[in-house]
Amino acid sequence: MLPQLPVVYTLPSCRACARLKEDWNRDGIAFEERPVNEDQAVLDEALAHGDMVPIIVYPDGRVEVGYKDLIS
Repeated sequence: MLPQLPVVYTLPSCRACARLKEDWNRDGIAFEERPVNEDQAVLDEALAHGDMVPIIVYPDGRVEVGYKDLIS
């Protein structure tokens, strides 16, 4: 089942993740954040899509790794 909101896999030390969250919060874009450092199951989910954060999984199943040419 696909999520209703974009899912964003993040790390606290990731500058690209911080930028994405700042921009999306400012622009009123709702998303579900899943920090990969807090739960092995979440890390495993993220690794199914890529090995760098941020990873964005959109409700239509599309996946983007990185944000505005930033990646961590």
